[in-house]
Amino acid sequence: MSHKTNAARILDKARIPYIFIEYAVDESDLSAVSVAQKVGLTIDQVYKTLVTRGDKTGVIVACIQGDHELQLKGLATLSGNKKVEVVSLKEVQPLTGYIRGGVSPIGMKKNYSVFIDSAVTKLDKVAISAGLRGLQIFLNPIDLISVTKAQLGKISTEL
Repeated sequence: MSHKTNAARILDKARIPYIFIEYAVDESDLSAVSVAQKVGLTIDQVYKTLVTRGDKTGVIVACIQGDHELQLKGLATLSGNKKVEVVSLKEVQPLTGYIRGGVSPIGMKKNYSVFIDSAVTKLDKVAISAGLRGLQIFLNPIDLISVTKAQLGKISTEL
């Protein structure tokens, strides 16, 4: 399997160091909690990418800790929207170029605004999807923020 996903190509071009972590995909459980267990990371190191739509800005991307829930109000405020909703599953691939369980905040079809929960800055390394199910990219959160031009804020809470 070729690992040169869009996300990896962008990181290579930016000379950002990262490590690939492969795992066995379970179609019945694509959760970040399951991924963390399979790759041997703590859940606070595995971030999931959610595609949302703001009433003013259109599509925006949120990255939050894998076992947390997105705070739509917090994301709306941070992104300059009155209201934000998670897009329907059938919209994810046409909007991002990625399938559910393999959505990376890096290398989507368009350069959407990215918002990452500020807790990420407490980590030395964070894992995000590489753009394929079964493959994570492990990198420095500062590099992730830089390459996605992300804004940070408190956008998630524990489930």
